[in-house]
Formats: sequence, C-alpha cells, structure tokens
Amino acid sequence: MKKLILSILIVVAIIGCSSLKSSNDYKIEKGTITNDTIRIANDSLKYEVIIFEPGFNAWLATQPQQGYFSQSSMEITNNLRVNEYNLRVQNPSKYSIHLYPFRIDYDRRIDYGYEVNYLLHNYFLFFEQKYKQRLL
Repeated sequence: MKKLILSILIVVAIIGCSSLKSSNDYKIEKGTITNDTIRIANDSLKYEVIIFEPGFNAWLATQPQQGYFSQSSMEITNNLRVNEYNLRVQNPSKYSIHLYPFRIDYDRRIDYGYEVNYLLHNYFLFFEQKYKQRLL
C-alpha cells in the first residue's frame, strides 16, 4: 500500500510541475528501467513521470506496444481517468485514502508527448486491474 501511495505521489508531483509549454522532446532514459522503476523525462526536465510499482514492468511487457494507441486517444482516456481519480480523492469517506491519497494535476491542454501519455494510460490500466477499481 505504501508503494502505491509513493507511486501516485510521484506521478502527481511530476505532472503537477509541468509547464504550459508544449514539449515533444521527451525520452526514455536508458538504464533507468530497473527493479520496476521507470523514468520518463523531457530534455529540459520540465516534467517527468517516475513509476515505482512492483509488477508494473512485467505487466507493461504484456500490453500492446507503443504505437498501438494514438496519442490523442490516450490523452482522452487519461483525462477522463484523471477526472474520476480526482473526484475519488475529494471523497475520502467513500474511497480509500490509501488508493487515492493525492490529486493528479493533468492538464489536457498540455502536450506531454506520446511516451508520458502511454505510461500514464498503462499505469491507470494496471491500477484498475491490480486494485479492482474502475475509473471509466
């Protein structure tokens, strides 16, 4: 449970620190995928996503490869899931604060790039399956 909270906290903090500037100069840093840790960052480090979730790498390897979904379709579903997730954060009497500890600041007007959206999209799918939650 603590690892989930840490994972969500990091995703929230990193997406929340993004700028309104559109940026497609993202990259997966080689050598940073270890022990179920994935780090995605743009060159200027305006934002980054770090996922620390046991089992996420193995699960991600079983999912459709990058390019299967369009960036725009992932942006749409990410926005919907973030909105539902944030509603659950605001309702701790109904939803566990261990699963929904912090608000995610995801702005649909910002171009986070394909890989950030791909990882966020897949993390939400992983989260839904692992914790038996439906965000859509």
